[in-house]
Amino acid sequence: MPTQTPLRTVSLTGWGRVAPTTATLAEPASAEAAADILRGHDNGPDGLNGHDRHGGGGPVIARGLGRSYNNAAQSDGGTVVSTARLNRIVSLDPATGVVVAQAGVSLEALMVAGLPHGWFVPVSPGTRQVTIGGAIAADVHGKNHHGAGSFATHVLSLDIILPDGQSRTISPEADPAIFWATAGGMGLTGIITQAAIQLKRVETSRCKVDTVRTGDVDETMAILSEHDSRYGYTVAWSDVTARGPALGRSIITSGDFAAPGDLQGADRDEPFAFDPRARLAAPDAFPPGLLNWRTISLANEVYYRKAPRRRAGEIQTIGQFFHPLDGIRNWNRAYGPAGFRQYQYVLPLGAEGAVRRSYEMVRAARAPSFVTVLKRFGPGDPGLLSFPAPGWTLALDFPARTPGVALLMDALDRLVVENGGRVYLAKDSRVAPVMFARMYPRLAEFRQVRAEIDPHRTLVSDLSRRLAL
Repeated sequence: MPTQTPLRTVSLTGWGRVAPTTATLAEPASAEAAADILRGHDNGPDGLNGHDRHGGGGPVIARGLGRSYNNAAQSDGGTVVSTARLNRIVSLDPATGVVVAQAGVSLEALMVAGLPHGWFVPVSPGTRQVTIGGAIAADVHGKNHHGAGSFATHVLSLDIILPDGQSRTISPEADPAIFWATAGGMGLTGIITQAAIQLKRVETSRCKVDTVRTGDVDETMAILSEHDSRYGYTVAWSDVTARGPALGRSIITSGDFAAPGDLQGADRDEPFAFDPRARLAAPDAFPPGLLNWRTISLANEVYYRKAPRRRAGEIQTIGQFFHPLDGIRNWNRAYGPAGFRQYQYVLPLGAEGAVRRSYEMVRAARAPSFVTVLKRFGPGDPGLLSFPAPGWTLALDFPARTPGVALLMDALDRLVVENGGRVYLAKDSRVAPVMFARMYPRLAEFRQVRAEIDPHRTLVSDLSRRLAL
């Protein structure tokens, strides 16, 4: 018998807090209740109209913790299916590290459950406030991509509700077409309800970290290249506001999980201790324009000068090394009511000149970015819309009101396309459809899979409308 799910009308944005739209929010308490929403849905032949028995009408899209920077988990005038109540860890095998978890379980919850047994998530992005469903839908990556690949590589199987309301368990071996359309497919193939994931064995919950401060972007790229073979995790924070020959000066942090013998004092007594609590909370409101070229340039200068020129073997917590911004609850509010735009590209190995040129373009446009991250990717996976590919990835955060930022990002798009790169769907909020099609050579394959499993376009997001996915 169909399960009725309470509904309410909400205004939603992504983490960047731009482009709010209104939808009916459904929070099903079970996979069956989520399936009822899709089974009863009549979206019409154009994917734009219709009403259903258990949703709010219009198209449907799933939503986790809302950490996509754009509108990938919004559907204006439609129904957004939250996985907040699908938050149970079904099983965790302490011997093998295989965990079965519902889609609404966060990476943080997996860490809390797994670390006492010596298991960590196989891949972690810059925040642990990401759900399992979201990590698969965006095929998230981390500081260890050069060695571990993307998140979907470690998914053994997943349960998904297809657009017609039918539930299916799929895997890379048994259902490669749907699986690899789902990995990186931004929720457009179905609603993920559960997944089996292989965790990573660790000996402690601490990280042993080396730090190097570089003088410019060329030195940064050279050291990152060298560190690929020496460390499991590596990343550079870069200064795009620095002048002249110092442009792209960076702080590179590279490391691996510490061994028990590396720990001292209280750390040795509790080798798997993990405290996920945020230490600070951002105020509810910041004045418009607080983060601008002047203030971010100053912050970058202070942050860079504070770092040691070289430091080896520092013991850091998971929060310090992997998720420093998670220590500040709702840090995105610092950009003010207008929010911010994140831009992230990958450029292939051999395109170092284009990477350098992108730094020059940002500096010339006086577009401030504090959270500027450069790292290297290893081989990509078979995901049709998965972002990572061998090469360089740069992520930038721009206050949305920055003068000329739209023109800058358009220019960056052209640079990326001309050099065989692409932008990240989980962060893009404005790329033109024609440019996007040139970035993703397997887009036609993705559209074909969607046409076969969702001919009536039941699953539609604000992002998919813009890009005609």
